[in-house]
Amino acid sequence: MDKAYLLDRAQQYCLLARFDKPIGILIILWPALWALWVASDGKPDLLVLTVICSGVVLTRAAGCVINDYADRDFDPHVERTKQRPIAAGKVSPKEALKLFAVLIAIAFASVFLLNVMTILLSLIGAFLIASYPFMKRYTHLPQAYLGIAFGWAIPMSFAAQINTIPIVAWVMFLTVALWALVYDTMYAMVDKEDDLKIGVKSTAILFGDKEREIMAVLQLIIIGLLITIGQMQDLGFAYYLGVATAAGLSVYQQKLIFHREKALCFKAFLNSNYFGMSVFIGLVIDYLF
Repeated sequence: MDKAYLLDRAQQYCLLARFDKPIGILIILWPALWALWVASDGKPDLLVLTVICSGVVLTRAAGCVINDYADRDFDPHVERTKQRPIAAGKVSPKEALKLFAVLIAIAFASVFLLNVMTILLSLIGAFLIASYPFMKRYTHLPQAYLGIAFGWAIPMSFAAQINTIPIVAWVMFLTVALWALVYDTMYAMVDKEDDLKIGVKSTAILFGDKEREIMAVLQLIIIGLLITIGQMQDLGFAYYLGVATAAGLSVYQQKLIFHREKALCFKAFLNSNYFGMSVFIGLVIDYLF
């Protein structure tokens, strides 16, 4: 095959998998790292850490590919997405399905290095990722479904590290699911006008003019759950300082979305990366000292 053609395919596949936009990887990775640090008392197994991190990268990429495949008839009509590879006609739907299968296969193969419980949980995770993109056709709560899909990294991380899923893991799972619901609603606010025109459902549409107030309540619950996790694990000052920083970032995000300006709503979504990072840094320092 022509070298230029292969390079073009590689570039388009990277764009389709959103490797050029690592924010999606980070907001899934931070909670997985929270879980590994709590499960291991700050000393995660190197193999488990490697498999979980690589799994996050691969499954997020697979999720982006299947999302664009599912939205191939919608994306050309949305300003933010009309230049994506499938929407722009640079990657065929058949190619996208093949790429999705390869990414999922590699991710699933790596999980076979871990225990049986983690392997079984990964099957549920794969189903959640593959089915999520189609939820926006049937429910106004696709962001809640995404939260469950992203949050599934929590029980998987605990299972991989300690071969069991304690109560604190499910509290953390709920925390992450609600957190994803909040930041993905901010993301959906950017496309709200286009989604209304083409008939795509979202929590940004469902919540209507009360989306800021609903998200504020959810953010308070999330902070409360993070404090509960700290109490359950007897964590110290550094962790709570990380949670306090995350709370401050939540206030900042509310300020950004106050006037519902698209650019600022997207900025609030991007800021979620620092929320997850703050909690993780607090955990790392707490377990070190």
